[in-house]
Amino acid sequence: MKNILIVTGGSGGHVVPSTSLFEHLKNKFSVKMVSDLRGSKYINTEKFKYELIDVPNLFLKPYLFPINIFKYFLNIFQSIRFLKNNKTNIVISTGGYMTFPFCLAAFILQKKVLLFEPNSVLGRSNRFALKFSTKIICYDENLRNFPIKYNSKKVIVKPILKKEIYNLEKNIINLKKEIKKILIIGGSQGASFFDENITELIIEISKKRNFEVIQQISNINNLSSIKNKYDKSNINYKFIEFTNDSHELYNGIDLAITRGGAGTLSELSFLNIPFISIPLPSARDNHQFYNSEFYYKKNCCWLIKQKEFEFKKFSKMIFEIFNDYKNYNEKFKNLEEIAKKNTWNNINNKIIEIIDEN
Repeated sequence: MKNILIVTGGSGGHVVPSTSLFEHLKNKFSVKMVSDLRGSKYINTEKFKYELIDVPNLFLKPYLFPINIFKYFLNIFQSIRFLKNNKTNIVISTGGYMTFPFCLAAFILQKKVLLFEPNSVLGRSNRFALKFSTKIICYDENLRNFPIKYNSKKVIVKPILKKEIYNLEKNIINLKKEIKKILIIGGSQGASFFDENITELIIEISKKRNFEVIQQISNINNLSSIKNKYDKSNINYKFIEFTNDSHELYNGIDLAITRGGAGTLSELSFLNIPFISIPLPSARDNHQFYNSEFYYKKNCCWLIKQKEFEFKKFSKMIFEIFNDYKNYNEKFKNLEEIAKKNTWNNINNKIIEIIDEN
């Protein structure tokens, strides 16, 4: 039996797919998982056992660089010892700076390295590790910043989703539904921009039409203020936090307003929930924009750059979406099309096939 180590950490976009990979592999292989402290909050500790690693971000605080570079080299030696002690055969990295010491340790020990890239832009850590990896699993054939010479390493799969997502009922179009249900979700990194601007939008459009709103609040300090505004406007609302169980909120959603995290977009897409994406402009390598563009080019969503956000235009867009269902229906059907063949068993067979080949 092969011993596999999944290395993850950072944002939910890296961590959530790692737990899905764990689920796919646990019945056939011996699987362990490690994460940094930041990523650990997205792991359901009742379902997944993992070990904590502490890898410094070398460039976050330049004045600490001398100390952090020492810690980083120490991490590499600790990773070598971990792989030896656990007799690891394959390391699977989901990207992020915290995964690189294990990838390098695997290379030193001549262990197989598999990379996973959920975004439409190749991450920096995966880019460095690509040269000594055997395969990279990704969703986008046209992965940006990907060196052509490594094209043979690419394995394209349908989005790897949480097992619970496959058990949810997919969205259906209900033209007779009078009160539409809107989900506002910023993803694992939240969206303070949504707290202010989308909140005001909901208040404005609710003057002309009733909506039910499920909204992730980015900053807890904004909760009381937003609650008071919605109460005064008689808006039916529910506030949520982003957790590993956020999938439970998708039931009956007619439209989502979201950032451009790969995980959230994959889940919305699979469940046939048309969405408006306003990507986080500060996302590294602008990867959220390109994640959203992947669906936009397939006519599955609406895409707005944050710097081009205009209140009146956005308000008009919402009404047009629900008053003229032609555009909505087109996106709905396109979402259905790209989700075809994305089943738990199909993904499971594909991942195990990749592991067996290595």
